[in-house]
Formats: sequence, C-alpha cells, structure tokens
Amino acid sequence: MSINTLLFDLDGTLIDTNDLIIESFLHTLDHFYPNQYQRDDVLTFLGPPLYDTFVKMDKDRVEEMITHYRTFNMSKHDELVTEFEGVYDTIQLLHEKGLKLGIVTTKMRQTVIMGLKLTGLDKFFDVVVCLDDVTNAKPDPEPVQLALQQLGSSPEEAIMVGDNYHDILSGKNAGTKTAAVSWTLKGVEFLQQFEPDYVLTHMEDILPLVGVTKGE
Repeated sequence: MSINTLLFDLDGTLIDTNDLIIESFLHTLDHFYPNQYQRDDVLTFLGPPLYDTFVKMDKDRVEEMITHYRTFNMSKHDELVTEFEGVYDTIQLLHEKGLKLGIVTTKMRQTVIMGLKLTGLDKFFDVVVCLDDVTNAKPDPEPVQLALQQLGSSPEEAIMVGDNYHDILSGKNAGTKTAAVSWTLKGVEFLQQFEPDYVLTHMEDILPLVGVTKGE
C-alpha cells in the first residue's frame, strides 16, 4: 500500500525551536538550581513532555517549574523560532498534491499554534494532535493513532517523521513507516539505533517516498 499520509513532529523537525527550548530550560533551571546546568546538560531534555523531565528533579515543584518554563518560552517564542530549510516549500507541495498531513507533538496546543502561524505552516495541516489531546504521549502509539483516526487513514498508508526516538517509536508502535531527520540535535547516528525506515538528509527527501516529483 502506498503512503498517502504524513505525520510530522513539530519542534526540531519542521520548525527550529532548539534555541528556544534550550534557553527556556536554562532559564528555568538557573532559577531553581542556580549555576548547576549548562547547555549540553539540557540536550537530553528535548523531546519528552515537560512533566516527565521536571518530575524527576522535584516532584513537589514540578507544576511551578513547568509554569516558569512556559512563561519564558512564550515570551521569547517569536524571537527565536524559524522553520528549517526547505520545510515550507516541501510541505506546501505535499499539500498541493493532496497528501494527508498531520502534526503529532508533545507540546501543548497554544504554543503549537504559535509556531505554525509564525512560520506560515498552519494552513497546510488539517489535523494537529497535541499533548493536551491524549492520555499517553509519544512514544506511546496513542497520539499517532488519534491523528490517523482523524485523517481517516490506516497505519499501512502512513509515515511518522521526527527528530527524536519518541517519534520513531510512536510510529513503530502504531504500525506506520518511520523517518528520522538528519538535522536532529540528537545526531542521526543516535536515531538510527531505533531503526527508522528512512533517514531524511533534507526535507525534500520525503517527496519520492510518496511519489511526488519536485517541479511537476
């Protein structure tokens, strides 16, 4: 069965929020744990829901830490976020060719919409599954399954694209094909150990997987 449905993670896959996320973590951690964390220390925090990260540090202050993070994150959002090279044109072409497109993210809807509108990508996605839409976040299959249900697609005709192992495993657990992006901060070698079906060196690499030729 050919692929007609593409599900994308957002942060680190379509839009470059890396600096925003890292600065938000550093700002938060410097407030609660002054001078204890550097940039490299927070790279492992990228991907999982904020609760999962902060609850391991201090279960009594986890909500306070999340609030502190989100306040800073939203105040700096438009200043620090851009889309990755080639993303807009590729997503636009996929949309024009009638492919079903969805977002599956561990972010809350408010900041997801901010990122999509800032980069102009919001008009291309009919389905956006956020952390507040599910009980279990990636790598659980629930978010991918919900997106497929809303798009009227089966796992066999879909691919999940992301920059983190949560994305690859969520897709695998839901029965879709999976693709890792090589521009991940994690390093593509890290993602390859989770055996994605494809590795994209540029967003345009997704086109032949769905039978689309650029410039048609």
